Amino acid sequence: MTSTRLAFHELRRRFGRLEVLAGLSGEAEPGGILLVTGANGSGKSTLLRCLAGLLAPDSGEVEMLEDGRSLSPGERRQRVGYVAPDLAFYEELTVAENLELAARLRGLPAAEAERRRDQVGLPGGRAVAALSSGMLQRLRWAWARLHRPAVLLLDEPFQNLDAPGQEQARGFLRAHLDGEEGAPGLAVVADPRLPELADLEARVSLRLTL
Repeated sequence: MTSTRLAFHELRRRFGRLEVLAGLSGEAEPGGILLVTGANGSGKSTLLRCLAGLLAPDSGEVEMLEDGRSLSPGERRQRVGYVAPDLAFYEELTVAENLELAARLRGLPAAEAERRRDQVGLPGGRAVAALSSGMLQRLRWAWARLHRPAVLLLDEPFQNLDAPGQEQARGFLRAHLDGEEGAPGLAVVADPRLPELADLEARVSLRLTL
């Protein structure tokens, strides 16, 4: 069974004169949550984008180890599932078409896209442009979990979800950490407020406040 570990060391990132990440370090291991909190604009989303490989840090290192082997940036992107408010889809396509496209790009069967869509309870024939904010967040969860990633990077993962949606998302996170679909996974969760994670408090192995 494959074991995956994520670590980052002395990450720094500036936007012009503003230093958002100032030598930040942390790590997460299978079955655990790295919790990142802080005020709006403190750098939580920037950190997750760097970990996802969507944004290059100015300096520092992101390392993902799989059974002790360090993965390349391309391999790292294949192991990550990402949920974030700015994660956009093709609005002119339907829910099913967006997920089927993502599955095809990852070499997965269309049945896998349908399974993830069914899990979040979304109508496949509805255009993404017609989704409510809560339905769009459910689609982000389906997209992030499509390829059974080893690492979930979750930026405000409960945003816009109603109570049943929040409970469903917690269930997805628990299943990921427990390894119900393979090896135990790990997660980095960034949120300025986290009452939704109260029942997962024991899974938090490290807290970072930005």
